Amino acid sequence: MTLATRLLISLAGLSGALGVGLSAAAAHMTGGNLTTAAQFLLFHAPGLLALAALISAGAVHPTLAQVAGYILVLGLALFCGDLARRAFAGIALFPRAAPTGGVLLMLGWVLVAASALLRLRG
Repeated sequence: MTLATRLLISLAGLSGALGVGLSAAAAHMTGGNLTTAAQFLLFHAPGLLALAALISAGAVHPTLAQVAGYILVLGLALFCGDLARRAFAGIALFPRAAPTGGVLLMLGWVLVAASALLRLRG
C-alpha cells in the first residue's frame, strides 16, 4: 500500500474524530436527542465494517485497528446509550456517560488514523 493511501485512511480517521466532536457540540447546543443517537449508530456501522475490511486487507496495523474498533464500539454504547435512556426514561445512563462516550469515539477515530500510519510491514 502506498503512503498516499495510508494518508487517506488517516485523514478519514481524523475526519471521523472531528465529526464526532462537532456532532457532540451540536447535540449539546440543541439538547441532544434520540435522532443523534440513531445517526451515530448508523454512521459508525459502515465505518466499523470498513475497518474490519482494512484489517483483513493488511492496510492498517491489525492490533491497533482492532483496539480502535472496540473503543469505537464502547464509545457508541456510552454515547448512544445515554442519549437513548434520556429520551426514553428521562434519566442519564450514569453521570458523564455521553461525554465519556464521545471522547472514546474521538480517540477511536484517532487510533484508526494512527493504525494506517503504523501499519506493520510484511
